[in-house]
Amino acid sequence: MATNSVKLEGKVAFVTGASSGIGAAVARALAGQGVKLGLASRHTDDLGLANVVTSACDVRERAQIEEAIAATVQRFGRLDIVVANAGIGSYRPVVETSLEEVDEMVDINVKGLIYTAQAAIPHLHDKGGDFITLASEAGRRGLPDEAVYVASKFAQVGFTRSLDHELRSLGIRCSNICPGGVATNFGMGRGLRTPDMPELANMMQAEDVAEVVLFTLTRPPTFRILETAFRSMHEQNWG
Repeated sequence: MATNSVKLEGKVAFVTGASSGIGAAVARALAGQGVKLGLASRHTDDLGLANVVTSACDVRERAQIEEAIAATVQRFGRLDIVVANAGIGSYRPVVETSLEEVDEMVDINVKGLIYTAQAAIPHLHDKGGDFITLASEAGRRGLPDEAVYVASKFAQVGFTRSLDHELRSLGIRCSNICPGGVATNFGMGRGLRTPDMPELANMMQAEDVAEVVLFTLTRPPTFRILETAFRSMHEQNWG
């Protein structure tokens, strides 16, 4: 990292969807920098890390998010970083997307992000705090057979862009992290994708995304990274 990068050691982060995939990779990367962690997911797992408080948390339930954040602040005395990572994907034509799938994607990807922000922002340290949304390249452009998922990711991107306007004066930086395809269970999602599809063979790894999160968090406090979009060298250039 650059010599003028911010040190994260001793800071406190809250990560949603932290038990697997990108969330787990982000948690491990932060722990490697000496960050204390509040980890929230529907399946509790401390990932074998020290300085961790874990909470069973469904982001669709505002009270559960509030409790998880309160447990983190009670344990460590503060909150500096939020990584809103919890999400779900379903990939199929819009007319084949069930009402249950629509509700689930909107409730987790959109409402879950809003609830996380509402619960976390009052606790964020007002000098150098960071709110990061794990969005997607799907939140920046339309894609075939992903209309509902894309809609939920556009909502995430727009919400976080608006948070930047609200929170910058408080010293809180807001960033959208928008990766392309990542080789996780989430990346497979539900619907048209199958493990044997050749275009999935060269997806990025969750650790690649975690590196981008670290880069964003360690920039000097004099500027903020509003949005970072990236994808595998093997992934097509979407129109």
